[in-house]
Amino acid sequence: MNLTELNKIATAMVASGKGILAADESSGTIKKRFDAIGVESTEENRRDYREMLFRARDAMSQYISGVILYDETIWQNAKDGTPLVKLIEQAGAIPGIKVDEGTQALPMCPGELVTVGLDRLAERLKKYYERGARFAKWRAVIDIGSGIPSMTAISVNAHALARYAALCQAAQIVPIVEPEVLMDGDHDIERCYEVTQRVLNKTFQELRVQRVALEGMVLKPNMAISGKKCPKQASVEEVAEKTIRLLKACVPAAVPGIAFLSGGQSDEEATAHLNAMHKLGPLPWGLTFSYGRALQAAPQKAWSGKPENVAAGQRAFSHRARMNGLASKGEWQSSLEQKAA
Repeated sequence: MNLTELNKIATAMVASGKGILAADESSGTIKKRFDAIGVESTEENRRDYREMLFRARDAMSQYISGVILYDETIWQNAKDGTPLVKLIEQAGAIPGIKVDEGTQALPMCPGELVTVGLDRLAERLKKYYERGARFAKWRAVIDIGSGIPSMTAISVNAHALARYAALCQAAQIVPIVEPEVLMDGDHDIERCYEVTQRVLNKTFQELRVQRVALEGMVLKPNMAISGKKCPKQASVEEVAEKTIRLLKACVPAAVPGIAFLSGGQSDEEATAHLNAMHKLGPLPWGLTFSYGRALQAAPQKAWSGKPENVAAGQRAFSHRARMNGLASKGEWQSSLEQKAA
């Protein structure tokens, strides 16, 4: 393992003013997104859609540091035969790959899940590296509800995340460690804070046990935020303050950077929260975005599967990428959204 090289990539992934595009939707998820805009989810349409994003040169070169790909996408070529990974590299961004294989029910823990995909991961990583991937992603899902999460769910998911991270580093690939505490319930921000704290502490404990070099990884956590169904929604300032307090308590300064997931927040909410956190600096690590839906909902709608809408889709993507790029430096203002509209 060449840690200097891993650290260089991890640092580039969280460079100031840039963030990571999560374009790693599973076939099931992208089908739902395409259904919503009336587009059939064929391999060709999925390819065309992602090619549109990766060819949005302004957005990709100025505001996107890396792209997380799905297994199907990393092997695909653009219409003109150029591998999609090459398009990403040509724009100056780093190709990455989602390597987990989804979730399964966790035995003896009703309503809880564990992420799977460690079997044969070492061989898969080798192939992905040869194809051009320089970082990977593994997502653990922790739900908040009556009597959950259990210590069991937190432990097994943290253990799997750390094993995955160690395998990545051994393959000279930077692991994005993503323990996501879901915002689906009716819990308040305090409950989210408390659960996320337990999850992060356990995750870093496991990373140390499994000898993962913290300087060669990126953390992708949820924000401390109210559940979607909570009658009292925390303000932007409270989300920012509590999230930074939580991260300072749990995330060692050796980690080069933290790239948030949007986790079901609206485009603008995710941007506003990130921006507000940068007002609370200086911070011990790089702090940026690794958004999927919050970067893609607008371009998907603008594109709607029509070749004549490619330019409009790219404009919508560039706008969202720019807004989040500004937020990752604390320079975003909601008036900039109105201007574009």
